[in-house]
Amino acid sequence: MNAPALETIEATRGCGSSACGCSSAAIDMTATAAQSAAQTTAPEVRINGRRLHIGPAEDLETVRERAWGEVLRQEAVRQGLLADESGDFAPTLSAGQQQVIEDMLDAAVVTPEPTAEACERYYASHKARFTHGQQAQLRHILFAVTPGVPVQKLAERAEAALLELTHKDAPAARFAQLAAELSNCPSGAQGGDLGWVGPQDCAPELAQFLFMQEGGIAKGLQPRLVHSRFGLHIVDVLDQRPGELAAFDQVQGRIAGELTLQSRATALRQYMLLLVGQAQVQGIELEGADTPLVQ
Repeated sequence: MNAPALETIEATRGCGSSACGCSSAAIDMTATAAQSAAQTTAPEVRINGRRLHIGPAEDLETVRERAWGEVLRQEAVRQGLLADESGDFAPTLSAGQQQVIEDMLDAAVVTPEPTAEACERYYASHKARFTHGQQAQLRHILFAVTPGVPVQKLAERAEAALLELTHKDAPAARFAQLAAELSNCPSGAQGGDLGWVGPQDCAPELAQFLFMQEGGIAKGLQPRLVHSRFGLHIVDVLDQRPGELAAFDQVQGRIAGELTLQSRATALRQYMLLLVGQAQVQGIELEGADTPLVQ
C-alpha cells in the first residue's frame, strides 16, 4: 500500500535538444538522494503494537509506506471489513485484502466534481500550461552534480561564472568560451548551444522555469542559476516562439481531471492524518492529527 500523494519522477532526455548529453553526463540528484537513504537501516517499527517486517536493506521510504499500509489494514479490521490475524508481526496483505482497503478508501474519501467556474479560474491562472508550440532557443553552461563533488564549491564556481557574464564589460564571446571550459554537457563544444527546444525536450525543472511562468520569461542571460536534477545551469535565452493558447473548451475536461486528482489527494492525506493521529506509532515518524481536518 503506497502512501498518499506520492509523486512520480518522469524520465527525460536531459536539458534539451539532441546536442544535450546531460542525462548521461550527470547523475540524477533525486536518485542519488534515494540511494543515500537506502543505506540507512530503519529501526524496529510498530503500529498499535504490531511489528512490521523490515529487511536489512530496506530504505526509510519503503518502511514508511508499509507503516501507512498497516494503519489502513488495522482501520479495515476495526470497521469489520477484514478479519484480524494473530501474531506479533503485521501480516502481509493479499491482493484481495488490498482491494478491500481500496474500497474502504473509496467509501471514506468523497471527492466532489469540480464546477465549471472552478475550471475556468484554474484555466485563467495557469494559461502557460495550456499553451502549445512554445519553444526557446537556448545555450547553457552545466555544472553537473555527480558523486564526490562538493555541492557548495560547485555552486560558488557557477555563481562566479554567472557574475562574470553579467558584468557590463563581459565580451560577447565569453559565454561560449566559458561553456567550452566549464560545462559538463557535450553542448559545451558548441558554446553551450542547445538549439530550439520545447517543454517536452527539457528536464521538468528547466521546462517549469522556461515555459510555465506566468507572463513568460525574458530573453537574454538569466540573472540566477537554474537548478535541475542534473546540476546547476547558467541559461541564456537567445530567442522565443510563444506558441498558441488552447481554447478553454478544448482543455476543460483535462482541467476537471487534474482538479479531481488534486482534491482526492488532499482528501486522502487528511484521512490518513486522522488515522495516524489516532494510532500508536513507534520507531518511525508519520505525520498525524488527532482531530478531523476540514478541506
